[in-house]
Amino acid sequence: MNYELTKRYERQLILPEIGEKGQERLAAARVLIVGVGGLGSPIAIYLAGAGVGTIGMVDDDVVSISNLQRQVLYEEAQVGMPKVLCARQRLQALNSEITVLAYNERLNAANARELFSQYDIVVDGTDNFPTRYIISDVCAELGKPYVYGAICGLEGQVAVLCKGKATYRTLFPDGGMPQQGKQVVGVTPAIVGGVEASQVLQLVCGYGKPLVDRIWTIDLRTMQSFTIDIQ
Repeated sequence: MNYELTKRYERQLILPEIGEKGQERLAAARVLIVGVGGLGSPIAIYLAGAGVGTIGMVDDDVVSISNLQRQVLYEEAQVGMPKVLCARQRLQALNSEITVLAYNERLNAANARELFSQYDIVVDGTDNFPTRYIISDVCAELGKPYVYGAICGLEGQVAVLCKGKATYRTLFPDGGMPQQGKQVVGVTPAIVGGVEASQVLQLVCGYGKPLVDRIWTIDLRTMQSFTIDIQ
């Protein structure tokens, strides 16, 4: 590892959980983020900062003024511009050593298999049930870990699916789930997205006990947090 990279990552290289071998694994990793909104923003920023070698982002939305309350990848001057293109510019400015790929399209059953086959891990930055079913089904088919995250208001949850026995359909077997609520305060996706990014680092570097077949929840009104097995 050259001097510049050592300086860039020195604060995590000294961790025994990461070290030089872990950093090399991060550099070789390919991670796809589906959705670069409230959750996708902190996920993308922290994975880029940590040195994940290839980050893909898929989203067909544009930046709106209402996004800026929580979607920290963007700024006022970018309102009306495609999110993935703005996000790619921001991540490359943060870390020029990594590769950032932007897919300015909506994930669907037709393109998911081709996209996912190019990555090691798929991370959830979405806000709707139908897309999560697609992610889970295709990840299960391809044997790709699915780092799931969801938020509502002041609550959030994270799990690692499709690596053990549990899939998104284990959590929500009814395909007719209603649309997720849109109410949220900006710190909720920051915390939940940060935990999702942490799960990616654990999976790539192989330390700790990732949330495989387990779900972590938090209520920011009370700061109560639970981790339970997914049956």
